[in-house]
Amino acid sequence: QVQLVESGGGLVEAGGSLRLSCVASGRTFSSSAMAWFRQAPGKEREVVATITARTWAVGSTAYPDSVKGRFTISRDNAKNTVYLQMNSLKPEDTAVYYCAAFRTRVVDGSPSDWGQGTQVTVSS
Repeated sequence: QVQLVESGGGLVEAGGSLRLSCVASGRTFSSSAMAWFRQAPGKEREVVATITARTWAVGSTAYPDSVKGRFTISRDNAKNTVYLQMNSLKPEDTAVYYCAAFRTRVVDGSPSDWGQGTQVTVSS
């Protein structure tokens, strides 16, 4: 099992930036693919960024079209931390953002562990 603790959420104006952090403990972080999801009120949870484990494919990331070019996921295995840099934020990015870990080195199926979430609110 992996414990995940997110931080960095908050209130920002449209066009602004935020960086979310997620510190992991427990299972070997460097062997786990990681992801960020978000859930807006009344909507289903959706993935916004994924990153594979370093030992499988260095820096392999993926994004949906809704955030591509604006969001960047990265990881620091020495710090057991995954980041989500969010630029050019839009009101529609408002949601609770969740960090998630996979048991596999690549994104495969559903995450095995979730953080508690951090609120991101973008004002227009």
